[in-house]
Amino acid sequence: MKQKLSKKALAAKRVRDKKYAMTADRRMKKAENQRKRRAALKRGMNIKGMDYDHTRRRFVSVKVNRGNGGKGTKKS
Repeated sequence: MKQKLSKKALAAKRVRDKKYAMTADRRMKKAENQRKRRAALKRGMNIKGMDYDHTRRRFVSVKVNRGNGGKGTKKS
């Protein structure tokens, strides 16, 4: 569901999101994900609706890949 943000807040969020997406860690994960997806498709795997989970090191549903099994994504 789309967030209801003011134009100012939306612009700030886009800047934050872009900054995070361009970190070395995220870029490495994105590149790895692209390699894994291309290889899986080449092998004939059906990965529609699935994401590569960098923790489990396998493809899982998008739903399962959110939130790290109920533990959340933020470090305590």
